[in-house]
Amino acid sequence: MPTQTLYDARVLSVDDDEDACEMLSLLLKTVQIDVTCVQSAAQAWPKINNGRFDLYLLDAWLPDLDGFELCRQIRASDSTTPILFYSGAAYDADKKKGIAAGATAYVTKPNIDVLIKTMANLITKTKSTAVAKPWTISPAHPVSTWLSGELISV
Repeated sequence: MPTQTLYDARVLSVDDDEDACEMLSLLLKTVQIDVTCVQSAAQAWPKINNGRFDLYLLDAWLPDLDGFELCRQIRASDSTTPILFYSGAAYDADKKKGIAAGATAYVTKPNIDVLIKTMANLITKTKSTAVAKPWTISPAHPVSTWLSGELISV
């Protein structure tokens, strides 16, 4: 189990197995990850539209709309939040299908250690990118972005 904690990390988990979702939620609380669990794509959309998540955790097999299609739909409206498949669909074809749908990574069940490490890496990378963005300087004429002509007097 990693010792790294991810304060304020929020994850939306979409998995039709309610017990697995609850167990995963309890486990992830130990590394300071807050998990909201839903069992279908239909239940996920109101959460996606009304909340901010640092990562989407999807199962491939869902009752109303499979995880691959849900992934494509999420990607169409959100190109930056990492999407991680955590599924029992373990064939290489399933993994390729998940990545092709727009997922950032794919971990097969029940590999909890790899799941937590992958989640931590994706969330940390996303959070550090979000913090760094406002501090990025435009490469073209950086001085002109700091000082305008009106501010300089002789």
